[in-house]
Amino acid sequence: MESAYFATGCFWGAERRFWQFNGVIKTSVGYMGGTRPQPNYEHVCTGVTGHAEIVWLTFDTEVISYQRLLEEFWTMHDPTTLNSQGNDIGTQYRSVIFTTTPEQMQTAQASKQMYQNEITKSGYGSIVTEILSATGITYWPAEEYHQRYLEKNPNGYDCHSSTGVAYPTSARANQ
Repeated sequence: MESAYFATGCFWGAERRFWQFNGVIKTSVGYMGGTRPQPNYEHVCTGVTGHAEIVWLTFDTEVISYQRLLEEFWTMHDPTTLNSQGNDIGTQYRSVIFTTTPEQMQTAQASKQMYQNEITKSGYGSIVTEILSATGITYWPAEEYHQRYLEKNPNGYDCHSSTGVAYPTSARANQ
């Protein structure tokens, strides 16, 4: 089992995408990367806490690879937009990966370059996603009503706007 942390804008839609994968054992939404302890949604939305909306997940590496989760991460949102996804604007909607191992850091950086090469061919600019170590960064779970929100509210808001560019499948064969 491993853990992973991804920020792709609004956490509701991202959590749903990840919980549907075979091999993802558990998902949770919350906040990371800010300066204030015990943030809540109201404070995070003001932008003053510095936290990003995060999906935390645990996954079985025998069933799904970190690489496969990264491929979903890159294609489920537009990683070239700074502090926004669709109509959601603010630092809490930034694109971030927090890695939990040196291997995750290496894989995440390589996948970023691979996807940058692919989206450049389609006319997109530079990826602005931060890739940071989770070491020393606290994950704060969001309020209960945010957990698996789109399961509770199937017609709820899913803000994600992607580039529409697929992750190159040749990359998976080489890993």
